Amino acid sequence: MYYPFVRKALFQLDPERAHEVTFQQLRRVTGTPFEWLVRQNVPDKPVACMGLTFKNPLGLAAGLDKNGECIDALGAMGFGSIEIGTVTPRAQPGNDKPRLFRLVEAEGLINRMGFNNLGVDNLVENVKKAHFNGILGINIGKNKDTPVEQGKDDYLICMEKIYPYAGYIAINISSPNTPGLRSLQYGEALDDLLSALKNKQQALHEAHHKYVPLAVKIAPDLTTEELIQVADSLVRHNIDGVIATNTTLDRTLVSGMKYSNEAGGLSGRPLLQKSTEIIRSLAQELNGRLPIIGVGGIDSAIAAREKLAAGATLVQIYSGFIYKGPTLIKEILKHL
Repeated sequence: MYYPFVRKALFQLDPERAHEVTFQQLRRVTGTPFEWLVRQNVPDKPVACMGLTFKNPLGLAAGLDKNGECIDALGAMGFGSIEIGTVTPRAQPGNDKPRLFRLVEAEGLINRMGFNNLGVDNLVENVKKAHFNGILGINIGKNKDTPVEQGKDDYLICMEKIYPYAGYIAINISSPNTPGLRSLQYGEALDDLLSALKNKQQALHEAHHKYVPLAVKIAPDLTTEELIQVADSLVRHNIDGVIATNTTLDRTLVSGMKYSNEAGGLSGRPLLQKSTEIIRSLAQELNGRLPIIGVGGIDSAIAAREKLAAGATLVQIYSGFIYKGPTLIKEILKHL
């Protein structure tokens, strides 16, 4: 009810500053009687996916809570799952500011954050303090200064450290903001990475007596042929799920708008159709062999339904959450 007024104030600020202010306030209310300000009652709508039971099919996409600082406050809003990160082995500042832009007319965002985060050890400490009773996904990536050909080492370092604390692990090889990262989506580089991850998963499963699923996050800018090859690799390596999609480099729908020429990945409403088409094609190619988590442009119950109809088992929101606020969670879950 009150979010339109909050949004008006926040949108007067630089987007990254608005994010910082919001997280300061969320940390302030967490664990206090004032947590009721963000708490929402939503219906339980359990969904089985990747061998896990999600209390509802709606999750928060990675990128909002990079360091796992506000897991409990975000969880109180009603999410069935929260994906934190992307986190890297070592802390890194990310790309130069400004690096986050609102395309208000399109209800979109362009970001070139560059995996700014405080490192995996900091994230693990934050996760240990959290009491979220949904499924916690942890999204991992490589440090910017790690050569692409050594990138899998960064994923394995992160995987080992987060494994005991993750509900599932998301492998981010599709951000457009880390040089060379998207090359890991193709051919031998992808097979090499997936093979190493599955071997590590098996070893950690035996060590911790706990199986943590792996989901790979892909880009929306893949050609049909590339998508077929990715799907084939995911199936051959017994990956547990796929997250479709990350942000896009395509500016067709926002051409001429303020900030539309800024470098980075575009998210929000302009991504809706593109990501849904990827999900539809991926679902046809996978034919039920592994589940799809649908993300990209979801800003209403209808948009969420479109993702599910296209073949997704779960859905995630990010930009729509920025524009619509916590009531979007209630609206979506009411009508799913």
